[in-house]
Amino acid sequence: MKLIPVLLNNETVYESPSLEQFDLWVETVIEMHGEFFQVSIEIVDEKLSQELNKTYRNQNKPTNVLSFSLDLPEGVEEDLIGDLAICAPLVEAEAQSQGKSILQHWAHLTIHGVLHLLGYDHIEDEQAEEMEQLEIKLLKRLEIPNPYED
Repeated sequence: MKLIPVLLNNETVYESPSLEQFDLWVETVIEMHGEFFQVSIEIVDEKLSQELNKTYRNQNKPTNVLSFSLDLPEGVEEDLIGDLAICAPLVEAEAQSQGKSILQHWAHLTIHGVLHLLGYDHIEDEQAEEMEQLEIKLLKRLEIPNPYED
């Protein structure tokens, strides 16, 4: 698998996974979850990531992935569970600084974001441990090493 170029805001080209790669990563979570769902993924730049993070999380800085759960009225059925905004420049910078494959880092952050949409969190230590272990298990299915090891 390889990365493809994506132009953000008609300014800078970043490398992004293909639709097929995103599908594979989301389908890996679907298999574990046992129930079909859909996710919308938008690749964003640092400016938009920072705006979204400030607006929805009150943190005035860009972040690697944001998850926005779909909140539908009771009785409305929809396969879409929410949206992910993944910041391409941060994915690239983090992968480089951590000495990781950029494609594997994209996979990790996509799975991480999808798990948030399914209700997993890492605010408290016990929740963080559960979420990390699940990420490690899902990434292993994709033959991707543990992202939490040094």
